[in-house]
Amino acid sequence: MINAVSSNEKSMNLDTQQHSVNVMLRQLSFIRSSLIPFSSYSPRTSLKPLTSIRSQTKATMSTISTQNESTLQTQRPVQVAQRLEKFKTTIFTQMSILGNKHGAINLGQGFPNFDGPEFVKEAAIQAIKDGKNQYARAFGAPELNSAVASRFHRDTGLVIDPEREVTVTCGCTEAIAAAMLGLINPGDEVILFAPFYDSYEATLSMAGAKVKCITLRPPGFDIPLDELKAAVTSETRAILMNTPHNPTGKMFTREELEAIASLCIENDVIVFSDEVYDKLDFEMDHICIASLPGMYERTVTMNSLGKTFSLTGWKIGWAVAPPHLTWGIRQAHSYLTFATSTPMQAAAVAALEAPESYYTELKRDYSEKKEILVKGLKEVGFEVFPSSGTYFVVVDHTPFGFGDDVAFCEYLIKEVGVVAIPTSVFYLNPEDGKNLVRFAFCKDEETLRSAIERMKLKLKRVV
Repeated sequence: MINAVSSNEKSMNLDTQQHSVNVMLRQLSFIRSSLIPFSSYSPRTSLKPLTSIRSQTKATMSTISTQNESTLQTQRPVQVAQRLEKFKTTIFTQMSILGNKHGAINLGQGFPNFDGPEFVKEAAIQAIKDGKNQYARAFGAPELNSAVASRFHRDTGLVIDPEREVTVTCGCTEAIAAAMLGLINPGDEVILFAPFYDSYEATLSMAGAKVKCITLRPPGFDIPLDELKAAVTSETRAILMNTPHNPTGKMFTREELEAIASLCIENDVIVFSDEVYDKLDFEMDHICIASLPGMYERTVTMNSLGKTFSLTGWKIGWAVAPPHLTWGIRQAHSYLTFATSTPMQAAAVAALEAPESYYTELKRDYSEKKEILVKGLKEVGFEVFPSSGTYFVVVDHTPFGFGDDVAFCEYLIKEVGVVAIPTSVFYLNPEDGKNLVRFAFCKDEETLRSAIERMKLKLKRVV
């Protein structure tokens, strides 16, 4: 991961002529993501947002005196708590910035390049017009809590209390943070399945947890059950899992979920289950582990609106858990964000009340996009691994002769014009993921086909 950052920073070296601007930009490189909003990205545009920012920065900095410039040069290094020292700028930020600079088509970061449904957007507009613009109740607007509980009942058959067992959060990422910070003590052992969403390790580090990892390996990314059984002991506090699984697209099978459940019950272990891709299940039906016998009482199920309704910027998520676990989640949530956007919660109610036909059409559309990308990647020469859910596909890049995933992805952006995500950053041991990269198919068909054509034209197998 460190190598990825240094290569990216070299690639993004700004050629501004004014020395003081160079100084400031170098010192602020660690927060470039805040300077360049991803909502302004387009896979077919060049670095217009950054060019604009540089121009504005030059104009501002032209007023800075020689004395101020000297102050900038001698400013002390940035500071960060030890628990976060190992975590650099996220790989999604790095690859998207580099891709934007080179006008690359972004099949890396997992956000759709098309908009969500009109009926949900109209509900948000109406909520704003109706004056729903002040703080919502801390753990969720009553209507949304009820809508989440109703959806959970439809999906799992479980009846839950929306007032005591649902907590609305700022996206699933905050649900994860609130669950970890509210229920994990320093020194607690938590098991992860690698590769994992990078937020997991960082959040567990903030909680002071001891992380133990079980690695899922291609081609099927099956859980090594014997290894898992040996890893779960009386010292294990929790298992953090994600199905359908990002980045691999794997869906945990009933056999695997039952094995996890048995170990958790036997050893009194909590499960944190990230299920944001539950409606993007293609090859098999998604199973919520909380629905298995004996598991609801020890499971926190986390989900969100963004993936299912192509509204990732709204950041509406939730955690479902029994009251004794909900208490800790709400305590952390109260001091993280306190409350979530009021009008967007009203719109989320409309989304969750969508008919089943919406989800049927959603899966059909994404199945078509997946077919375009998978077929194209195979024609380019990649080894493509099966993806049963999510909107991601993982491939082996080694036929093209690169030593690792970061080097390949940088070449892919600079020379081919396509963004993918190196997966080595999703492992405790980066060597386990150095042969793999992830592509996203949550893009319109024209974008997917254009990316494939670029790769066909400029990528050549050497093996």
